[in-house]
Amino acid sequence: MAADAPHPRYPHLFSPIEVGPVTIPNRIIRSAHGTLLSGEKLIAYHEARARGGVGMSTLEATGVHRNAPSVTPLYDDSVIPIYQELMARIRPYGMKMFQQLYHPGSATRPKKAATQVSASPIPNPMVGGIPVEMTVADIEEMVAAFASAARRCREGGLDGIDIHASSGYLIEQFLSPANNTREDHYGGSLENRMRFLLEILEAIRAEVGDDFCMGIRLPNQEYIPGGMTPQDIAEVARIIEPYVDYVSLHMGSYWRFYTLLAPMDVPLGNEMPHNDPITSVLTKPTIVVGRIMTLDHAEHIVASGKASMVSMVRALIADPELVAKARRGEEHLVRPCIGSNIGCVGQMMSTGVLSCVVNVAAAAETTVPFDPPGPAPVRKKVMVVGGGPGGLEAARTAALRGHEVHLYEATRKLGGQVAIAASAPHRSDIGAITEWLTGEVERLGVTIRLATMVDPDVVAELDPDEVVIATGGTPRTDGFQLSAPVTPIPGHDLRHVYTSWDVFGFGGRATLEGPAVVFDDTGTFEAISVCDALLEAGLQVTMVGRNDAI
Repeated sequence: MAADAPHPRYPHLFSPIEVGPVTIPNRIIRSAHGTLLSGEKLIAYHEARARGGVGMSTLEATGVHRNAPSVTPLYDDSVIPIYQELMARIRPYGMKMFQQLYHPGSATRPKKAATQVSASPIPNPMVGGIPVEMTVADIEEMVAAFASAARRCREGGLDGIDIHASSGYLIEQFLSPANNTREDHYGGSLENRMRFLLEILEAIRAEVGDDFCMGIRLPNQEYIPGGMTPQDIAEVARIIEPYVDYVSLHMGSYWRFYTLLAPMDVPLGNEMPHNDPITSVLTKPTIVVGRIMTLDHAEHIVASGKASMVSMVRALIADPELVAKARRGEEHLVRPCIGSNIGCVGQMMSTGVLSCVVNVAAAAETTVPFDPPGPAPVRKKVMVVGGGPGGLEAARTAALRGHEVHLYEATRKLGGQVAIAASAPHRSDIGAITEWLTGEVERLGVTIRLATMVDPDVVAELDPDEVVIATGGTPRTDGFQLSAPVTPIPGHDLRHVYTSWDVFGFGGRATLEGPAVVFDDTGTFEAISVCDALLEAGLQVTMVGRNDAI
């Protein structure tokens, strides 16, 4: 295929687009998301996506003011050489690099700043605390901070900036009639509530000029009573369009956190219907997000004119080489995102460490390769016992390194506990990873033996050089409970007490009769999935747990 010829399967995705003064080589981008990475780890993370062919990537939302702590010191000129080092590594690949500018406002955690500030003294539901209403002098200082931050991005060699006016952060707090109850010229009418944003945009343009790319992220609505509707956002977008080079849309805010990062039970492309009232009034390029997991779906969005570019953040966490593989016609090699949100959201929120349940190298690129480094110096016969995700990954890795691999599974199907979890209502997407791994071991010529128990005689017959034990675990049936470790649950051994495996049909003994009580001792989706399955079977269900939330 000639370099300038349309891609046979994704002609729209692999066409370049002019966004203000910047030409983005394709329509697949990675919008800003939290990583909390810095230094070489930050560079390596973005370099992996650049090497993988992503058209544009945006550094995570970073505070423009000293009272908005961030990993990257955007409020100070010391950030300039950091950007210069980053761009020296990124530029050879052609990926355009942007920085998202923001201030969290009332979403600033009280322990991280001396004072929370906002348009009005309305607390944030995620962090608590009563923010101080910003004075006009405070507002002027913040506007200047945004402009100075934009200058540092330009001097650091970045290709552009993204103004974060969504997710319930400071700019949206001013825009929102639910969070802005001011009675001066920064509150009340939409014109007044937009004043802070417009002053920021004007100050940035005055600082960096028209030949530096500037986009904006807006919510498609707020999803809170008294908040902005899609029609309100459409009017905001129409007014600010002359100032920006693109508009990026995003669902939700911290007031409705579940809308921010849709899990696997939400339909693919869930945000698209909410974007239409806004994109329909715009002429500048647009970016959309929201469970866009496959290239076919992304191609359809761009081809239909619903958006100019698509952001595939979680898919690119799972496989940074997604774009390059698709360009080569190797979509079957793309490691799938399963939408569990366990690593990229749960782990990030609880520990501050980004991870991915299907890509162990995510955010660890400096020490962990995405794929094995190459052929092993000595070819061996490897026996893998267990056909769950661990065993499948071990078999794939060994095969990629050139070993002769034999995979043994006790049941008649590969997938292990993932297959059990995927059988639960609303959880089928989790099975995508073991389906992909199964395809990989078949492609790589691994010998697979199903319905085979492994004992010393089987091992002796194969005579392997190495044995990998990946048999996983089974549900506990001894009545153990975390809240009282030495006291088994009374009645745990009665015949009508079942494990989750039994409920999903993998234990072979469940007779589902109601009413049912589900005891949740882990606080994970397992108990919720059991409840869903029992409810779908028509049972009356009571859920009991040791945690204060599910």
